Amino acid sequence: MASRHDDRVPVDGDATPTTGRWEGLRRHRRALFAVAVILLLAQMTVAMVTTAVEQTPTIDEPVYAGTAVVYVQQHSLRYNPEHPPLGKLIIGGGMLFARPHLDPAFQGDQTELGRHLLYESGNDPWRVMLWARLPVIVLTLLFGLVVLAFTRDLVGRVGALVALALYAFSPDVIAHGSLATLDVPASGFLLTSVWLVWRARRRPRLYVPLAGLALGAAVATKMSTLPAVPVLLLLAVLSVRHAGRTAADTEPRDDRAAAEVQPPRPAVVAPDHGGGALRLLGTGAVAAAGMTLVAVATVWAAYLAVDPRLRWTAPADLPAVHGLRALLVGLLPLPEPYRDGMRVQFGFEDTVWQGFLFGRLYRGSLWYYLPAALLVKTPLGMAALWAAGTTALTAVRRLRPAVPYLLLPPVVLLAAAMNGSRDLGVRYALFVPVFLAVVAGCAVVVRRRWAGIGAAALVLFVAVSSLLTYPYYLPYANEAFGGPAGTRLRLHDSNVDWGQDLGRLADRLRREHPHEKVWLVYKGAGVPAAYGIDAADPRTVPPERVHGLLAVSDTAIAKADSRLKALLAGSRPVDDVGHSITVFRRP
Repeated sequence: MASRHDDRVPVDGDATPTTGRWEGLRRHRRALFAVAVILLLAQMTVAMVTTAVEQTPTIDEPVYAGTAVVYVQQHSLRYNPEHPPLGKLIIGGGMLFARPHLDPAFQGDQTELGRHLLYESGNDPWRVMLWARLPVIVLTLLFGLVVLAFTRDLVGRVGALVALALYAFSPDVIAHGSLATLDVPASGFLLTSVWLVWRARRRPRLYVPLAGLALGAAVATKMSTLPAVPVLLLLAVLSVRHAGRTAADTEPRDDRAAAEVQPPRPAVVAPDHGGGALRLLGTGAVAAAGMTLVAVATVWAAYLAVDPRLRWTAPADLPAVHGLRALLVGLLPLPEPYRDGMRVQFGFEDTVWQGFLFGRLYRGSLWYYLPAALLVKTPLGMAALWAAGTTALTAVRRLRPAVPYLLLPPVVLLAAAMNGSRDLGVRYALFVPVFLAVVAGCAVVVRRRWAGIGAAALVLFVAVSSLLTYPYYLPYANEAFGGPAGTRLRLHDSNVDWGQDLGRLADRLRREHPHEKVWLVYKGAGVPAAYGIDAADPRTVPPERVHGLLAVSDTAIAKADSRLKALLAGSRPVDDVGHSITVFRRP
């Protein structure tokens, strides 16, 4: 009879030729996998760093940068209460290396604070913004590793590479991952929490607390992640319940008892089964409660990291909230600055904003705005792989347990965002490409040659589409909608023109239009004079005095009033800067 030791892994001394070949093949595949991961993240790094170096501040960035400096230097929470501090602390970590000067006696609102930091304090705005953006770039790359690990847990290395490729070539992820903003950090922390909850199906004692930490980081970065909290807690209950069932099924039994044929005893088994299920649910509920405590503690820690004394004075113009909103704000066990920040966000939601979709300017919001904007700004190959991955996820039996983990959080968050009042960009749904990259990786489970070839072709299509838009990722649109040059005809604001190309405009004017009279209608947070642009606003003088070059932000064109429309009607487009600023010539 063969010994059970015959199945041991061979060592160098007794390795067979077949075993050696298999081991060599495994090492070869691992090396190729590592090289592919490095190459994908390297191209993403180049894309984001190039974008960060070339772009001037977008509208939100000076506010976050100024607030981060106040956090680090003055330990004050008085600015930007509508967003929790963690994301800005991360930005501030990079700015420690820039050593920006900020007058402690400065008085002004948060918009004035950002302008004062960048343009009125003797700081180099290019250097300050680069150091503010670098921590977000690093974090975006780390979240790429989460996408890779999550997908590998589900479907292995090939699917993991597909998922990472979609993430690394995503124009929206690259565009916002290269900015000192909060959208990528919030989405990435949330995906990390879901991944850790998924892993808690095997080791709940380790991964549930870590999932709570990541969930707390998401909530401490952006309040828009709050609707996902009950979803994550439900998933924690499911994971702990699954772990308990698995442990019960694999519990060692006495060999002699197992060998005996035992008659069924339904009167005893049924009550035990029900009691066991209830115990598992109870254990899951306790784990979810513990996860909640860790998340809440993380939010408190973010505020205490700014000011250990938690000094806070509510703004004088703090909006009043009523009904369910007031109940929610009052019940949350979070710091007072957080709850007041929620009141500010509710005030934003009560404001009527302008939107622009497919050439139509409107007031208010459209429930289908975000799906329509995602349709425009998602690479076609990526959308096809999202659909294929979703089909595989729901159709393949072994993947079905992952459906609530991968689909429920983005669906709930998208529904909440679609109900919002601000139709200002797909950045409000940036979690969609982040989560669905993992979903798309599941498409490789279809064991057909045509499926593998099709997936590879679609990934290549996405890569080419992304590379062709370099380095203008913010105004990206897919080929069906005319590419980046056509985005301004269909969308506005952070979808295309967020003030990022003021520096590029300055370079273009110096290089191709020197010594010409320039008029400028700019939508952004930058100061044109700081980049060497000597221009006046044409709306401040009679139209007959406006001659020469007229540079206009594309969002301003989309929202043009009658005066600007009249100026544009008598002008001829002669140049385009970054697909976000159009240069006209007026005779």
